[in-house]
Amino acid sequence: MSVTKIRKISSTALLVLAILTVIVVGLFFFGGYVDSTAPKPEPVFTDVLFYLMYIALGVTLLTMLYFGVVGIAASLADPKRRKGALGGLLSLVAIVALLVITYAIGSTDKLALSVDFQKYNTEGYLKFADMWLYSIYLVLVLNIIALIGFAIKGSLKK
Repeated sequence: MSVTKIRKISSTALLVLAILTVIVVGLFFFGGYVDSTAPKPEPVFTDVLFYLMYIALGVTLLTMLYFGVVGIAASLADPKRRKGALGGLLSLVAIVALLVITYAIGSTDKLALSVDFQKYNTEGYLKFADMWLYSIYLVLVLNIIALIGFAIKGSLKK
């Protein structure tokens, strides 16, 4: 597949996902509430937002695993790139380890949710949500540290 075709497909996919996300988030925030007089009003389109995020998460995970495995397999097949395959395999193992560890430390304390969302107030959902939150926080901190570190390293070279 040519580079221009790959760029065109990825740009189109990004644009479609961005537009879809803006529409769903707009519906969530401006679509009204089921019962606006309730102590904790629930937006009408909460389920649509949840389903969009579940789909995005699933597609992201499946794509990451697919390209990770294909990349590692292609690197292992080429004797010149076997060392690089080890780095890719270590990255994949590190991501899986991060998710397992953050799932294990996730809280199971019940949250004060509306009646409709009590089905999500289970141990599995709570640990799953914490897993992603902790993973996002850790990756964000690591990115900031790397950004600062490479900026310092670049300024010291001059």
